[in-house]
This record gives sequence, structure tokens and C-alpha cells, in this order.
Amino acid sequence: MNFYFDMVGCRLNQSEIETMANQLHALGHNILSDPSQADVIIINTCCVTAKAAADSRKMIRHYAANPGDKLVVTGCWATLFSEEAASLPGVTNIVANPQKENLVLDFFNKKGLTLNDCKYIRHPIPGIRQRTRAFIKVQDGCDEHCTYCITRIARGISKSLSLDVIKREIYAALEGEAAEIVLSGVQLGSWGKDLEPKQQIGDLIASILEDQRIKRLRLSSIEPWDLDSEMFDLWKEPRLCCHLHIPLQSGSEKILKRMARRITPATFQALVHTAREKINGLAITTDIIVGFPGETDEDFQESIEFVTKMQFSGGHVFSFSAMPGTYAATLPDQVAPALRKKRSQIMRDVFSDSQERFLGKYLGQLANVLWEKIDHKNGETYLSGLTDNYIRVLAECSKDLRNKISPVKLIDLDHQGNIIGEIVA
Repeated sequence: MNFYFDMVGCRLNQSEIETMANQLHALGHNILSDPSQADVIIINTCCVTAKAAADSRKMIRHYAANPGDKLVVTGCWATLFSEEAASLPGVTNIVANPQKENLVLDFFNKKGLTLNDCKYIRHPIPGIRQRTRAFIKVQDGCDEHCTYCITRIARGISKSLSLDVIKREIYAALEGEAAEIVLSGVQLGSWGKDLEPKQQIGDLIASILEDQRIKRLRLSSIEPWDLDSEMFDLWKEPRLCCHLHIPLQSGSEKILKRMARRITPATFQALVHTAREKINGLAITTDIIVGFPGETDEDFQESIEFVTKMQFSGGHVFSFSAMPGTYAATLPDQVAPALRKKRSQIMRDVFSDSQERFLGKYLGQLANVLWEKIDHKNGETYLSGLTDNYIRVLAECSKDLRNKISPVKLIDLDHQGNIIGEIVA
């Protein structure tokens, strides 16, 4: 059969559709880049914000236009709003998150089959979801109770995948010649705490890096309370990418308390200071929510000043989205949408300024870049890729070097937060 994948949302959703594609390949099926030629379309949905939920609905309606296809819908939005998902035209199967792990085998009614004896190799998903980097799910769910978060409700408590399962996925990626492994999870740093005997995320990283075939290992988002000074010693290993995405969510201590975040601006600053001292060339990115209920002008200004002081290399800004089922949706003093939008732009400008300063420090230097895709810019053909500290680099090149690592001289900045590079022969 012919399958097509699409998704809304995070790296974990990307990891999950890559795993499903691996399983389908192992069972002898095809993954296509053209949905019009597919027998089955699988959509992994998201509802982390109202926009993500709307995008999920829009995507389902878009693919429902292909008559005769089986349309399988899974993920967080489909789990929490299953009746609405089932009512959309064209939807033939709803698979809730607890059953997602067995989606492929259940679809073919092969519940007793294991994939251990199959030829299990990662083939990058063709089309718009193609990635040279392999996203590996190591953990799901979350034990925190951040008041704005619906993902915890959709995915349940924290559950670690076993080291054997994780290494099987990584082995498949290496067999498929992936040059970079990205560890993904809802609460990545909680990996191992539910295993027997208990382990820590640092143990997982060290074990994975024993495989010398791995060229790069990167962590996806990790909470600040799951990091400490001892863990930063792991970055003595040069294959561990010098980039940490540490969600802050607000620079206001009062708002952090209302969010039920186990962090203060002071402890966050101390953690970042230690990380930068111990990891040379470290890039730190973060997430910020603006317009959280009760955020006054003074609170927002406090957040602006803190984010400015931290000098992040980049970040994501979200306007607060009141998701049904979360405690934050019931809080008084909701901020008006127009004011949330205004604050979002102000915060984005702060990140843009700090990103430009960060990138400027690397102009004239050499860096190794993993090429991910081909872009067309101003009538020229460019390769687009990432340094290990998450700098997006564009370089004019007539060769297709995707999934290759090249030394590049970083020579200029563009207006989209990229560095223009020149490949060193």
C-alpha cells in the first residue's frame, strides 16, 4: 500500500511519524511525497495552542478532498477532541495517543507481530516532512502541572521508552545514514525516572554516545529543573551539539508562579550562567508566553528586561491561548487579544535583536554545517543547514550536499536570521 504523512506540532510529532514510516517500510509498504497517489493518509495532530488545533482541523479538511483515501487521524487534538475529529468529512480512523504506538500494526490487524526480525531501516519521509536529522522519541507524557498546558492532559503521565527500543530506532537511523540524531520527548529530562532501576537523561546520552557511528547528537527542548552542573560535563564530548532549548515561559516571577513553573528568573539565570561557563560556544534558545492571565504592564516589562538580559540566541514567542480543560483558561484577568498581539511583537523584536548579536559573534569564523535542504533565494540556489550550535546557514552551491557535513566560512547576515556562508573546498 501507499502511505502519506503530515503533521502539525512539535518535534515529538515528527519523531512519531518517522517511526510509523520506518514500520511501514519494514512491512513492505511505500511512503509517498504526493498525497494524491496515496491509499492512506496519516495525520498527527496538535492542540498546544488554539492555532495548532485550528491548523489540525484545516489539515484534515484539506486531505479529505482526496476521495477514496483512508484518512487516519491521531495525535493530541484527535485524542482530546475525538468526537469533533470523527465528525470531519473523510476521516475513517481515529487513533488516540495511548494506542498510537501500535497504530501501524493495528491498522493491518497484526497485533502479535514484532518488528525485531524485519529489515528495520529509517528512510527519510519524502515531501514536505522530509528531514535529514532523525528525530528519536525517548519519552512521552509529563508529570508537571503547568497551568496553561494541555499536552500533559492529552499525553498522560511521563513514560520512558526502554534503552533497547531507543537504540533500535537509532540503529535504524544510522543504517539509513542519518548524520544527526535528535532526542525528543514531552518532558525529555524526565527520561529514566520511571524505569527500574531508575536512571537519568545523562545516563541515556552517555550510553548513546558509545556508538562511534553517531556524528551528532542533539537534545530537543528540556526543562530547566532537569539540568544541572554535573550534566553539563557531558558536553566535553564534541559530538553532543552545543545547543540547549530551555523553556522559560516568562521573565516575571509572579507570572511564573501563576503558571506553576518550578523555576524563578533568578534560578534560571544561575543555571544559564553555569551552562555557558562549562560549554564553550553554547547556544541557548527558549520559549516565552505573553499575555498570560493577570500579566500587567509591569509584569510584561519585567519579562522584557529579563529576556533582554539573558541574551538568548533565539526563541519562540506565543500569545497565551486559553485551551479548554486547562486551569489557566479559568483564571480571571484574561488579557485582551489585541494587547496579547502587541506584546508578542515587542517580545519578538527583543529576540530578533539578541539573535543578531549572537550570530554576529561568528562572522568570519569556520563552522561545520549539516545540510538539510535546498532553498531558492533571489534567483540563486542555496543549500540550507545547521551548525551544531543551531545557526541556520545558507550557502550558494550547485551540488546536492543534503545530509553531508561541510566546513563553511560564515561571512554575512541576512534579514531572516540566517548566516550566509561559503563552503570551504
